[in-house]
Amino acid sequence: MIPENYPSFQKTLAEGKPSEAWPLALQALWYDAKGDWEASHNIAQDLHTTMGSWIHAYLHRKEGDDWNAKYWYGQAGLSFPGYGLEEELQRLVEANL
Repeated sequence: MIPENYPSFQKTLAEGKPSEAWPLALQALWYDAKGDWEASHNIAQDLHTTMGSWIHAYLHRKEGDDWNAKYWYGQAGLSFPGYGLEEELQRLVEANL
């Protein structure tokens, strides 16, 4: 079952893994929220969609690779954000609920 909102998504972080019934984009965000950047990136780089590009951009921004992040924001049709990573994670999750 897909969480209803961001707080209910956060509650799922107590689990050992995300639901396999969730869309891959939401699973990628779950892994990132759990601190597993690599697992999140592995999913995101195989998502050849606008959302996949946005998640990919966020992940490279998070790792401090702004040049690569800017490329992926461009692929997603977005500008480099002027807000923090926590806010971006929440926006990404909410866009996938």
